Amino acid sequence: MSIRLDGRVAVVTGAGGGLGRAHALLLAARGAKVVVNDVSAEAATAVAAEIAAAGGIALGHACSVTDEAAVGAMVQAAMQAWGRIDILVNNAGILRDKSFGKMNLADFRLVLDVHVMGAAICTQAVWNIMRAQKYGRVVMTTSSSGLWGNFGQANYGAAKMALVGLMQTLSIEGAKDGIRVNCLAPTASTRMTAGLMPAEVLERLSPAAVSPAVLLLAGEDAPTRAIVCAGAGTFERAYVTLTPGLHLGLGEDVPERLAEQWQAVSARDGEMAPESGSAQGANEVGLALAAGR
Repeated sequence: MSIRLDGRVAVVTGAGGGLGRAHALLLAARGAKVVVNDVSAEAATAVAAEIAAAGGIALGHACSVTDEAAVGAMVQAAMQAWGRIDILVNNAGILRDKSFGKMNLADFRLVLDVHVMGAAICTQAVWNIMRAQKYGRVVMTTSSSGLWGNFGQANYGAAKMALVGLMQTLSIEGAKDGIRVNCLAPTASTRMTAGLMPAEVLERLSPAAVSPAVLLLAGEDAPTRAIVCAGAGTFERAYVTLTPGLHLGLGEDVPERLAEQWQAVSARDGEMAPESGSAQGANEVGLALAAGR
């Protein structure tokens, strides 16, 4: 089965190089018209020209994803050119790595602003268009640093895990209108990771090796509420899970009993990936009712 995007319109942010460029090239090669966004006009124009030279259709548009007015103008330009927006790949991001004790809080805010607010601004700009179409595919770019942590990336990790929460809720809200929302956790050598890994590792981690996951998430048969991990041609799926837990009641000795039973509370046999946040409360109340106390 070939995944084709003929007639679809995609917006890829941060697409002037690295992962975003690879995503834009692949989406265009599979038939999508692509808005190539980047903060650099030169980079956005170059990638759009690259797509056109390969026989595709693209529009370069330079703006920061944190600029609501500029993002709105970008969306309007796409609508004027092609009349619809079907796919949004929230790829734009920055790094300001430093151990937390030495981190400037201004850099913490900046990273959250670009990754979290940038994704929210871009997604809201296309959301009602997708709702009206009864069709949409949104990809958030999370990271292993958010899912599992990484030294020196408290700001980046916090931002990337926030995008998982955004995806979880938007996938629920968008379901009735045919909007599927997912996360991608890429591992790739880009300008953001230059110098962070050995050369022999970087050779295997080309951005193009990640982009097949974006094509899956942009397609007609895309899943929803998935966290897809990709790197070096390998693909995995991550889950946010909940253990069955243990009911300990309401007595004064519950803190001590919780400490004693910590291994049982943490046991992963029978763990679940809840369909919504209400599952946690339902599990807790259900165990309490079953225990009769």
